[in-house]
Amino acid sequence: MDLTPRTSEVNAPLAPRKRNTKWGYVALLVVIVLAGGTIVTKFLTSAIDYYCNVDEIGSRVGCEPGRRIRVQGTVEKGSLKSVNNSTNFVMIFNKKTIQVVYEGDPGGIFQECIPVVAQGRLVGEVFEATRIEVKHSNAYVADNADRLKKAEAQVCSPQAG
Repeated sequence: MDLTPRTSEVNAPLAPRKRNTKWGYVALLVVIVLAGGTIVTKFLTSAIDYYCNVDEIGSRVGCEPGRRIRVQGTVEKGSLKSVNNSTNFVMIFNKKTIQVVYEGDPGGIFQECIPVVAQGRLVGEVFEATRIEVKHSNAYVADNADRLKKAEAQVCSPQAG
């Protein structure tokens, strides 16, 4: 029996292959980082509710119709109506108005001639609110006293007519 090694190319042992596992791990890491960044970016941009005054809807970035926003204005005198378990009213700010529909009763101290913040979406010409905030926190009042005074003075003061 001949045990001498064979040197022909047909019977020669294969050279060990270089493994590219390093690049595979790097590619996998890049894919994970990109996917995670995309998900976080989409989540954060969809979670942000822009804060707008009634007069800024459609004219300021972030206050586009169809987008989820928070709108500040004053409930216009004589506009408050309850229809089929929904509350309808007109909000006004800087002489611009918007019709608001809220399913249910806002309760609390909600009434005409007070500043409110409605959270929801503008669908067509109607703002469909999912939340109505009437009482502002002390921090909001301290930071935005001029906005509140301006909003209150526009609708129900004697000179507003």
